[in-house]
Amino acid sequence: MELNSEIPTLPPRDAATVVLLRDGAQGLEVFLVKRHGLSDVLGGAYVFPGGKLDAADCDTAHHAHFDRDAALLHEALGESATDQATACGLFVAALRETFEESGVLFASATGTSTAAAASEFHARLAAQQLRLHTSAVQPWTRWITPRMPSVTNKRFDTRFFIAAMPQGQLAAHDNIEATESAWLQPRIALEQYWNREIELAPPQIMSLAQLSRHATVTSALTEAASRPPPVIMPEAFNEDGARVICYPGDAQHSVQDRAMPGPSRLFWRNKRFEPEGGFDALFA
Repeated sequence: MELNSEIPTLPPRDAATVVLLRDGAQGLEVFLVKRHGLSDVLGGAYVFPGGKLDAADCDTAHHAHFDRDAALLHEALGESATDQATACGLFVAALRETFEESGVLFASATGTSTAAAASEFHARLAAQQLRLHTSAVQPWTRWITPRMPSVTNKRFDTRFFIAAMPQGQLAAHDNIEATESAWLQPRIALEQYWNREIELAPPQIMSLAQLSRHATVTSALTEAASRPPPVIMPEAFNEDGARVICYPGDAQHSVQDRAMPGPSRLFWRNKRFEPEGGFDALFA
């Protein structure tokens, strides 16, 4: 992963990602996929399944296939400035991208078909073949790429959802957008990053550090349900010739209320992002 110095001129694009969780033998585990090395967004990095909001995701005809009312979805997202169609579309995008990138389907068949290729996701909705389990994904955080991005030349407004892995299904990378995948405890994933075994971008670093404070899926879901999703727009600046990313609550950030636990800033050092106090500072 290289440091980006290009400042984009386009506004951030809406996106959604789902943090799949399960209770493992040693504690909470999260599903990560490795993006294809030729991807123009975080190529080679390990991320949560997700992607951009498509226009088709916002089709109001999908609302008939939700397991709860569209107005309740809008309220659950916690964004009064976002219109209802877009809010519902973000839930659809989260479920669609999770299916496309990991094969996990948060839906049940209402017709005769019980399986579908990823390309048929919206077609099956239109044919009334799916009942979408929107209640299975819980809005967790909202990450907006800094105006001066550090690891990409694109900006996204990404809603992070968390969800328990559905019973009876297996998560696996698609071998198209993602080339590898793994279930890892959050701290183990961060250890692998620290040992240069995998690459992580700052949102994944900070999200894994936050998840490491939970021992079970229930604990993480309970925390998400207890508060509105915090908006996290990092602010980047250069200090002594080095790139620094700070987060809400940091003395240099324009928002003084903390949005999440963990370090309030990361430094670009040794060709990666690190907290000031080293590895253990991620969990302080």
